[in-house]
Amino acid sequence: MSLLSNKTVKSYCRTEYDKLQHVVLCEPKHMTIKSLINETQKHFKDEGLHIEKAMEQHQNLVETLRRHDVQVTLLPEMEEFPEQVFTRDIGFTLGQTTFVADMAHSPRIGEENVLKTWLEQNGISYYNLIGDMIEGGDVIINGHQLFIGLSDRTNQNAINHMQKILHEYEVITVPFLEKYLHLDCVFNIISEKEALIYSNAFSNKEKKILASHFELIEVNEEEQFTLGTNVLSIGNKKILSLPINREVNQQLRIRGYEVLEVDITEIIKSGGSFRCCTMPLVRDK
Repeated sequence: MSLLSNKTVKSYCRTEYDKLQHVVLCEPKHMTIKSLINETQKHFKDEGLHIEKAMEQHQNLVETLRRHDVQVTLLPEMEEFPEQVFTRDIGFTLGQTTFVADMAHSPRIGEENVLKTWLEQNGISYYNLIGDMIEGGDVIINGHQLFIGLSDRTNQNAINHMQKILHEYEVITVPFLEKYLHLDCVFNIISEKEALIYSNAFSNKEKKILASHFELIEVNEEEQFTLGTNVLSIGNKKILSLPINREVNQQLRIRGYEVLEVDITEIIKSGGSFRCCTMPLVRDK
């Protein structure tokens, strides 16, 4: 399958840091903590979530994206899907192809159908990964390279399938400690040569492999818990990050990035931040 050909206006992504033009989100209207699927949810299980605050913060995120000329699509929110705000996991765009995951874990099974309906209504073709256990939070793209996390949500069979159909990509499997749920909670590419990392999530072997591709910017344990790696690049060295992740933000600014601080701390109580909440459809230089 050739995915690196000329771009279309409907779906095209080749990196995590080219100019973001169109992105899919979903409001956290029905966000709740039910099954404690990650360490962050376990921490906040007794405190709970304040939906009005989460909705206000999400709206601020949407407005920030639109102020920077990003087209935002909001999927219809469904009461039966409390994790639907994390649109990154249900799909991902590589080259000209949007892949739709087959969600394997309750309470997320069925979220993919909402995305597929929207794609069909808007004439956007997609590749449905039926039977493959893979989620977008584990898929990180850098040109012809594809880093895929081996996790509780993405297995080796799915990674092997991606390698088989993506002839023009070098697919690199990246194991990490499963308690961190998705690769983008501990690793994220911000430029062709730079990446954020929480090193304690990886073995020495994996750290050496990643260090051979990128200058690694270390995220400390405190800011990993507040998802310091889970930033969102919108292009032109502009990155969305949480105000509370001061060390991460300082390191980014030292390297010449413009950090757009947006507070979505109510949403991250459920275990996801900016990258988790956004599914890019179109990025372009």
